[in-house]
Amino acid sequence: MTALLTDNLPLLAGAPNGIKKLRELILELAVRGKLVPQDSNDEPASELLKSIAEGKAQLIAGGKKQKPQAAISEEEKPFSLPLNWAWVRLGSTLEMINGRAFKPTEWIAAGLPIVRIQNLNKPDAPFNYCNPDTVDDRHVIDTGTILISWSGTPGTSFGAFIWERGKAALNQHIFSCFQIGDAFFDKFLKLAINTRLDELIAKAHGGVGLQHVTKGKLEALTLVLPPLAEQHRIVAKVDELMALCDRLEAQQADAESAHAQLVQALLDSLTQASDATDFATNWQRLAEHFHTLFTTEPSIDTLKQTLLQLAVMGKLVPQNSDAEPASDLYERVSTWKDNLVKNKIYQKTAALKPRQDIRTFPDGWLKVQIGEICPSIVPVRDKPKSFSGGTPWVTLSSFPENDWFLDESKSEIGLTSEEVAKYGVRIIPVGSVMMSCIGRFGLSAINRVPVVTNQQIHSFVTHQDIVPEFLVFVIKVASRDLERLATSTTIAYLNKSNCESIELGLPSTKEQHRIVAKVDQLMALCDQLKTRLTQARQLNEQLASTLVEQAVA
Repeated sequence: MTALLTDNLPLLAGAPNGIKKLRELILELAVRGKLVPQDSNDEPASELLKSIAEGKAQLIAGGKKQKPQAAISEEEKPFSLPLNWAWVRLGSTLEMINGRAFKPTEWIAAGLPIVRIQNLNKPDAPFNYCNPDTVDDRHVIDTGTILISWSGTPGTSFGAFIWERGKAALNQHIFSCFQIGDAFFDKFLKLAINTRLDELIAKAHGGVGLQHVTKGKLEALTLVLPPLAEQHRIVAKVDELMALCDRLEAQQADAESAHAQLVQALLDSLTQASDATDFATNWQRLAEHFHTLFTTEPSIDTLKQTLLQLAVMGKLVPQNSDAEPASDLYERVSTWKDNLVKNKIYQKTAALKPRQDIRTFPDGWLKVQIGEICPSIVPVRDKPKSFSGGTPWVTLSSFPENDWFLDESKSEIGLTSEEVAKYGVRIIPVGSVMMSCIGRFGLSAINRVPVVTNQQIHSFVTHQDIVPEFLVFVIKVASRDLERLATSTTIAYLNKSNCESIELGLPSTKEQHRIVAKVDQLMALCDQLKTRLTQARQLNEQLASTLVEQAVA
């Protein structure tokens, strides 16, 4: 069975969350007796059960009460065991003593460390300390003590531990455990308990955050009991395979880092192209190696961002010498905008401060700020208290991740014309460009129907000769710059002036359309890459699942 694992490590590790699943598989095989071969010369588990019974009898003879454990039914045995193994209840093999509920008033600057749940999960978590003279012996632990955390957050807090950090006091919500009959190798016991955590957590009670597993439910948990010699062999094999997983994980991290650096270096060569012709040459060179370069979602996302950057730099399509000069377009659009402001349809743009944008743009383009060519709409702060349907009220949840257009179907509410007037909200005209002005900078979209927005969205109204998709590209590329501009309080926020001051190179209308068409074409190629990647991962996952099923069968 080990050979099945090691022979197929690349396949198993390469599946989604592969190494995590590989670790889980190793533990599952360990407790099913499928990780190492059985040895008929080992003393059988039945002898260990006798030692447990003898230990319990000695405790009773010494005056210590022992809670009787119910016989284990067939329904409580989730899988069949190898010959000479047995099932046993945790409560039959362990005495569990809960830690002490220390009060903050008992904490001191130095003394005996108090072990809390965070000290089990995080080796660098700070200790609280107490006076050792005030702690009963039953609440004192030392190196080698078996601990079970029975309270906390599922997935992070529950589980068995072996304490390795010297003498300490045990806080509440953790049991210190002492074996009855010494039937378990302590490291195997920890492993056996932790492979049943999902079952334990399912039995927990409490709120969404802090949950608890009662002592009775812990005691009733069924555990596998292999021969003692085999327990040692299993732990040694688990340690060996976990170390192999550690190496695989480190290799994956190194490979992913090197891959990301390579992809970034090659994409940088695209942005350094002198013009569209130079870009086309570099792109062709890159396209020949797509199948080896863009093999992860982050690398494809980086490619998409680079394409947008090239688009707004004027390096994606050749310039047309017969195109209308951008200065003529600017004159026409700014006159339109000024008339709208003069007629009090939109607010006046604040005085725009020159920005230190070092980008250069092609001849015929004009460097402008978005507030010079687009009136903007600042949303109302408060959500309407009543609504009857009609014009969609959209939030950032309606913004797409991989498209340029708003998904109005995700709008929370809709307002009638009377409600729009009542609350003083502005209707955003069709074809406007909306952007996030809080937190997720660079998030932007175009509306296909009239909408109203909440206070997290700033909107730009576009002239018919300004292609809104081109402005979306500009805002997405400006995302890092916007983070530096944001006013940081509890949440980073862009004010009206910040939004209007975004700089861009303005090409002719025809060139804007050509750029948008080219971006759409190349983004479709990126999406095809992602689809193939997803399909390959699904196939890999199916193959890995088949291997896992074969391994545990």
